[in-house]
Amino acid sequence: MEIVIIGSGNVSAVLGRKFKTAGHRIIQVVSRNALAASKLAYEWDTESTNYPSIINRHADIYIIAVSDDAIEDVLADLKLPGKIVAHTAASVSKDILKNISEHYGVFYPLQTLRKEMSWLPDAPIFIDGSDEMTKKKLEELAHTISPEHVAHAGDDARLKLHVAAVIVSNFTNYLYALAEDYCKKEGIDFKELLPLIEETATRIKYISPQIVQTGPAVRNDEETIQKHLDLLKSHPHLKKVYEFMTASIKSINE
Repeated sequence: MEIVIIGSGNVSAVLGRKFKTAGHRIIQVVSRNALAASKLAYEWDTESTNYPSIINRHADIYIIAVSDDAIEDVLADLKLPGKIVAHTAASVSKDILKNISEHYGVFYPLQTLRKEMSWLPDAPIFIDGSDEMTKKKLEELAHTISPEHVAHAGDDARLKLHVAAVIVSNFTNYLYALAEDYCKKEGIDFKELLPLIEETATRIKYISPQIVQTGPAVRNDEETIQKHLDLLKSHPHLKKVYEFMTASIKSINE
């Protein structure tokens, strides 16, 4: 397929690379950030523009991959009647595109993506469309970059998925950051925890996280919990997180 990508950030960069690898042709990159668009266009041997008014109108699909709060600004100058147009946001309704084209939808990769990635991560793709033709085309495109992980998800389902994704990715990474900071201050090598992190992530592929939950909170080991809290007195923010998480784990196991 011939694709125009609107945006030049993390999602645009990774999706564009995956499209290219799958054999599609990116015929234009459109972004208000002219330098970023130019870099991606050079990488993909195509053209770029920072003027939506001169967007290439011969693509099969137009992918709007910008931040959620930037979508409306992008749409202000965009009209693509008869074309398939999709945004990549989880928490934005597909209907935001209804005045751009009669064939509109969503192409949402459920993955954390950064443009500096040197690999192309697996990403389940959730699609939705205003009509069957749009759904079919977006599904065909999705299967070329994620053959085993494509599903339909309406606005409500995508929003619920996004909440879960924030918890397992953003919140978990924040806990990693807290632990790393704690290790630095206490003279511990954070890398010593990597085998534990990897094992925890691997086992939930096969077993429910609730079943394999371990630790002093599950055992109701008050002596160990108090020792930890005493140690964390010099880390008041982390101490609050520890107390909250411990109480939450206890409540689930009561």
